[in-house]
Amino acid sequence: MRTVLDFSPLHRSSIGFDRVFDLLETAARAPQQDNWPPFDSIKISEDQYRITMALAGFSRDDLKIEIQNNFLTVSGERKADHIGEVLHRGIANRPFTRRFELAEHMQVAGAELRDGLLTIDLKRELPEALKPRVIPIGGAEKLGSERRLLQGQAA
Repeated sequence: MRTVLDFSPLHRSSIGFDRVFDLLETAARAPQQDNWPPFDSIKISEDQYRITMALAGFSRDDLKIEIQNNFLTVSGERKADHIGEVLHRGIANRPFTRRFELAEHMQVAGAELRDGLLTIDLKRELPEALKPRVIPIGGAEKLGSERRLLQGQAA
């Protein structure tokens, strides 16, 4: 059963969030993707996140991590297999591609493969122009001199 989401009430009271609404509508319409390999996504702090993927049997050489157009793509394909006849295969070794859409200004801080877990650390790095600034408030004498200067330019 699919739930249809109506964002029209939010459109009335918000401006500039069109991209967010588009993402939510796209996510609601998107077909269910493969759940393999399993992963955890964790918010460590206000600007730090971590993705941990369970990749038993994959080596560093079998994996590829890319970022393009705010999409983090993790793909893998095992190059080496066991020697001999496999009697039972319980450890998946099929190739995979998993994509994560990243918010603006998210950067990959690092990636590590240890004990069958791939850990990708992400950090939000806002440009200086987007960080909050304190605007100093001048006194009446400063405001008056600026007004006289502006009036002089207008004349």
